[in-house]
Amino acid sequence: MNPSGRLLVTWLALASLTLAYLWIDHSRPRASAAVTVGVIVIALVKVRIIFREFMEVRRAPALLRRLTDVWMLILAASLLGCYFAGLAIR
Repeated sequence: MNPSGRLLVTWLALASLTLAYLWIDHSRPRASAAVTVGVIVIALVKVRIIFREFMEVRRAPALLRRLTDVWMLILAASLLGCYFAGLAIR
């Protein structure tokens, strides 16, 4: 795929994920665990796409690609852990 076609596909994926977030946000009148987890997952997928496509991690050495993926997993665990710990404390 040529670079401009790849950029278009990436942009469409990011725009679709943003629209999915907006749909989730407006379809539920009140926040719930499912909505929060869905929004966090969408945000993390968008960050990974941005890492790979716009920060040139896709062509980086394997170690850097793995480290960015591990960072994303740690971030996901931290965000979800804090959210569910807050629910338990409340």
